[in-house]
Amino acid sequence: MDADDLTPVHLDQVMDGLATNSALPAPMVRRLFAWRRGGGKVAMRPDLTEDMIAEILAIDDHRLLHSLALNDRLPDRFRLRLAAHRDGAVRAALVIHAATAPREMLEELIDDPDPRVRTYLAQGHETPPDLRARLAADPDPAIRAALARHWPGAPEAVRRILLTDPEARVRAAACSTYYAHGPHPTPPSDLLPALLADPVTRAGAVIRAVLDADTLQRLAADPDSKVRAELARHPDLPPPVREALAVDPDLNVRVKVFARPDTPEHVRAQIHASVHELSRSAADPDPDADDEAVLQWYENAFAPTELRILRLPWVTADPLPHIDSPYVSFRVSAAIAGKTLPADAVARLLDDEEMVRLTMAHIAPHLVDLATAESIERRYRPRQDKFTFWWDEAGVLTFPPATLRRFATDPEPRLRSFAPRDPNLPLELAEKLAADPEDRVRRAVAPHRNLPLPSLLRLLSDSSERVAEAAGASPFLPGEHMERLLNRAGL
Repeated sequence: MDADDLTPVHLDQVMDGLATNSALPAPMVRRLFAWRRGGGKVAMRPDLTEDMIAEILAIDDHRLLHSLALNDRLPDRFRLRLAAHRDGAVRAALVIHAATAPREMLEELIDDPDPRVRTYLAQGHETPPDLRARLAADPDPAIRAALARHWPGAPEAVRRILLTDPEARVRAAACSTYYAHGPHPTPPSDLLPALLADPVTRAGAVIRAVLDADTLQRLAADPDSKVRAELARHPDLPPPVREALAVDPDLNVRVKVFARPDTPEHVRAQIHASVHELSRSAADPDPDADDEAVLQWYENAFAPTELRILRLPWVTADPLPHIDSPYVSFRVSAAIAGKTLPADAVARLLDDEEMVRLTMAHIAPHLVDLATAESIERRYRPRQDKFTFWWDEAGVLTFPPATLRRFATDPEPRLRSFAPRDPNLPLELAEKLAADPEDRVRRAVAPHRNLPLPSLLRLLSDSSERVAEAAGASPFLPGEHMERLLNRAGL
């Protein structure tokens, strides 16, 4: 089939694919600099020469410059030039790859007038600590809050500044129940009384509190459910208070009691049953309810899911008693122990429900035999559990060529899409897959070296954007057809 006979349905996506094509000749790379649609992907190529980079800078197109700033192969002298560019989004993009950036560039950007730039520097764990610390005095409280949330390991002097910040949202981020990175910091002991007295930091400080009788009474009666939930996690919680929190009106508090290692099994079972029952029976929130009431409703509605997705380090540390637990989160936590488990425990977990078996296979893929691997992939249903969606493209389990070739004609589209993983897939099978009714299969085979040229050319005009882009990115697309595509795009 001749490319002149084809009109790509998704020309923008084909050109995006071509922009990343590793076999695209240098003169054609340059021609793509004039392409004003798509995402400017050509500027992210790892093979750009200094002359090409200078040409992109001279063109001064926002999309090209933004992509260029994201290119982690960009020489330092060009990064320094972009650090002085008038476009704040371009300067902000430079910070994404701070690990390979020259310090001189970061020093210039640390006081940048665009808050996006300083926010990325606050969030980036690769920002040099001495420069990052300067952001604790940033005039924008949103940036100080971002620093607190993303730098839990900051030096104590920096954390003290953030924990005592005049802005409530900064203090809340500095003493939180959630940080963007671990481990959770321990607040200085001399600040703990003030943090417990402050409504915005109280929940984050509870886990470090000394539970004397007065403190215990105040925290257990706190109107903020997040405070009571954190109290339910406290390692020194007395059994009577634990039993009271096990029937807390907020289901998230009950979930925290459920997850404790010292919770009696009959109490754990009661919590599990009550959370599911109360969540099902809860009426929808009143349309006129305030934001706090609506948030409470959503938290209660999510509680059964939270029971499933808990990860319990104390179970992982001693997994065998929990292999046959009635609770999914316990079995998943046991599976995380992976390589230390005996063969019979591994086999049971690999035959468990999806979240459990995928965790077990991910932790120890070398323990998964070929038949079990095929069974896991054949049974996988990404839309049944949104918390296993990551498996869809994971490629954790591997299959020998003979199995991959058998998959090429399997009734299951997911398995057919695995067939192109065989680098020596026979030509006739590749051709068949290129005509598959499922676009995920066609996309998988598009860059294969054994795909016949007529099939590859047809995929350039595929109805699916992702397939068309994959075909444009194929390094086996001949130069004359690349030329014709560029001509068709007016380049």
